[in-house]
Amino acid sequence: MNEITRILSEMGRGERQASEKLLPIVYDELRRLARQKLAHEKPGQTLEATALVHEAYLRLVDADRPQEWDGRAHFFAAAAEAMRRILVESARRKLRLKRGGDLRRDELDEASIVAPEEDDRLLDLDAALEKLQHQDPRKAELVKLRYFAGLNNEQAAEALGIGTSTADRDWAYARAWLYREMGKGTDTTGN
Repeated sequence: MNEITRILSEMGRGERQASEKLLPIVYDELRRLARQKLAHEKPGQTLEATALVHEAYLRLVDADRPQEWDGRAHFFAAAAEAMRRILVESARRKLRLKRGGDLRRDELDEASIVAPEEDDRLLDLDAALEKLQHQDPRKAELVKLRYFAGLNNEQAAEALGIGTSTADRDWAYARAWLYREMGKGTDTTGN
């Protein structure tokens, strides 16, 4: 059992000092993930990698609600999900009318599915991911691990407990599905 898994197990048993031991071990990797996510945001983003890491970490290790972690992969998948939610919440705040957030239509290209650059594109991706989560949870988790956690295909397959060829097929399907789903909002012909 590696050190991260051991500490996560201690946290699951409610040992309060365990979360203090975990942060120094995972901090650099969480910052790398946060920088990767923020690199896809518009220039002028007010949320910094450090703040994103701290907010995600606080959500993950809430001392009042100990969680059971199935290991390192589960923890980092949860961290990716927490970062995704924080970025989506931030995008929603920015798009409120009182902050000048009128939505506009843009043509969707394939690269936008993998790395949306604008707040409204991130919200479109989040809405599409929620639909995919209901239709096929494994494919939605794969997208989250690949995009939000920055895992490559092999790492994501391992985290999900599936083979890399299955992950390849799921990734191809999920990308096409998201492209189509996100494209529905840009159709100006009414079709």
